[in-house]
Amino acid sequence: MTSRIPTIAALLALSCALLAGCERPPMDSVQHGFRGTGMVQVYNPRHLDTQDALNTVPPAPPPASPDGPRAKASYQNVQVLGDLSAGQFIGLMTQITAWVSPKEGCAYCHNVQNFAEDSKYTKIVARKMIEMTRHINGNWKNHVAETGVTCYTCHRGNPVPTNVWFTPLEQDKRADFIGDLAGQNTPAPLANMSSLPTDALTPFLLEDKPIRVNGPTPLPSGNRHSIKQAEWTYSLMTHMSTSLGVNCTYCHNTRSFQSWESSPPQRVTAYHGIRMARDVNNEYMVPLTEVFPVERKGPGGDVAKVSCATCHQGAYKPLYGFPMLKDYPELASGPTSK
Repeated sequence: MTSRIPTIAALLALSCALLAGCERPPMDSVQHGFRGTGMVQVYNPRHLDTQDALNTVPPAPPPASPDGPRAKASYQNVQVLGDLSAGQFIGLMTQITAWVSPKEGCAYCHNVQNFAEDSKYTKIVARKMIEMTRHINGNWKNHVAETGVTCYTCHRGNPVPTNVWFTPLEQDKRADFIGDLAGQNTPAPLANMSSLPTDALTPFLLEDKPIRVNGPTPLPSGNRHSIKQAEWTYSLMTHMSTSLGVNCTYCHNTRSFQSWESSPPQRVTAYHGIRMARDVNNEYMVPLTEVFPVERKGPGGDVAKVSCATCHQGAYKPLYGFPMLKDYPELASGPTSK
């Protein structure tokens, strides 16, 4: 009996090590699809408590009057929001300060001795980001609908959004004994600490590489995609799942992952979201590369970019779908003034 004690202790230690990767009960489950398909979302109520705090929306101020002189006539060098009234302009500037730089204040973007000058790079970036926000609200309704986005959607009180990404450096292959890891098998947060490719965002959210690798039929159809190619898609899907706090069945039918006809409507929304992120990265983020200082860039000198996590931050809808845009119509699509 005594000789068995070390064996039993070792088995218990191994069991504890294996269970360390599990979450303790109780868990909440919500049916999300057709009965009998296993389309269930599983939530940890303890994580939801944390998410509630993160997704609390600050109260909106009383709306400013749209009447009166335009901002471009009242202030100098108003290149984007000149179509607003002076009251709306000041009100929105106050809110942007609260959303983006509550500690630093106006001085984060402006020379407080001369608000009109563009000496700070943060002002150039902020101007581009306001254009981007209006672009998303006006041209990507197939993803954001009438809920829209504001600066707070991404920033949440931080000058730099918490969830941005950079293209990692390629593996240094001069140490031949390491071998070519093919961009994977080095656990990283973007791949949810898995062995999947660690940079599935560059090919899909910056470049326009094909994402779909699954054939429409189990029969031979000329689909020559390999398991290795599928792993890149799986890495992107894992990132999306983690970013939204959901599992695969939020967008896919377990019976037939490739079928659009039987998929939940969220799959179409996600389809447009991927393209929206790619559009934002190429049209608004990458052009700012020369504006950002070195300390704001990635290891390869690239600018910070957006992904699903930038807005969603673990929630199936950013801020759980709270329609902030209705309180800030100034950020809806509008003309620019130069």
